[in-house]
Amino acid sequence: MTDMERDGAHPGVGVAPPGQAPVEQIKAIPVRHWGRWVLAVVVLLLVVWLATAVVSSHFAKWDQVRHFLTASTILRGLLNTIVLSVTAQVVGIVLGLLLAVMRLSRNAVLSTVSSVYIWFFRGTPVLVQLIFWYNIGIVFHTFTIAIPFTGITLLSRPMNDVMTPLVAALFGLALNEGAYMAEIVRAGILSVEEGQAEAASALGMTSGQTMRRIVLPQAIRVIIPPTGNEFISMLKTSSLVYVTTFGDLMRRASDIYATNFLVIELLIVASIWYLAVTSVASVGQYYLERRYARGTSRSLAETPLQQIRRNLAPGRLISRQVNHRR
Repeated sequence: MTDMERDGAHPGVGVAPPGQAPVEQIKAIPVRHWGRWVLAVVVLLLVVWLATAVVSSHFAKWDQVRHFLTASTILRGLLNTIVLSVTAQVVGIVLGLLLAVMRLSRNAVLSTVSSVYIWFFRGTPVLVQLIFWYNIGIVFHTFTIAIPFTGITLLSRPMNDVMTPLVAALFGLALNEGAYMAEIVRAGILSVEEGQAEAASALGMTSGQTMRRIVLPQAIRVIIPPTGNEFISMLKTSSLVYVTTFGDLMRRASDIYATNFLVIELLIVASIWYLAVTSVASVGQYYLERRYARGTSRSLAETPLQQIRRNLAPGRLISRQVNHRR
């Protein structure tokens, strides 16, 4: 140990190594990015100008927008949209999990059925599927549940009584979503190393136990981000169910502007509510991803509030060491 180390001094911090000139203390020099600030001001001015132009324009009656924004009919449609989207997403997740496991199965029948299902529902537009379910009564006049090969009928009702607008909307959205969720879940399962399953098998676990206790808990971290995106997409795609006459947000808005001809105003109202709901869902998705990211990185990602505080902090400092030889 040198005399310098024994005294608690370190080279480069005020004391120079033997035979060298002394080194100056570390100085914190603020880094100013003037270009960023100029660009931020320009963008902010453009946003303010655009917002002012939209509000002051006469293409919409903003008093009517404010009036219908909290109208009871619109709020009931909003509630129907949320309930339908959540229910369809939950059914789609369960169906997607089942289809993903079937597709990864070594059973050729299960794998083929799952592949055909995914191919069909991903290959046809969801609007076509909604119209099909709503008009299925044209093909099947009755809905019948019977015991095969016995002639015993347990239930028989007219198809139009069973396939209501709500059921048709739920079938169209959930069955379509199940095909996309199947691929998302399959990708999450394949992201887990095969050694995990092999180790579980060596411990005597069955395939089902390995899937439930080992594979799926690790795959969730990969599954959650695209699932959140799918739910946000579901909220917007639900606007297509107006073709089934189900009273969602878009249907309520269209019913109103069909009578008062305030088309633009009601579309703005619907857009505002869609933006609000999807924004809340995006925030929830962010914190859910952040929760499941624990343990996978040294530090968690910053929350939006933390990012705002960091970006508004005055001057970012860097440490710079300047050596001068005398």
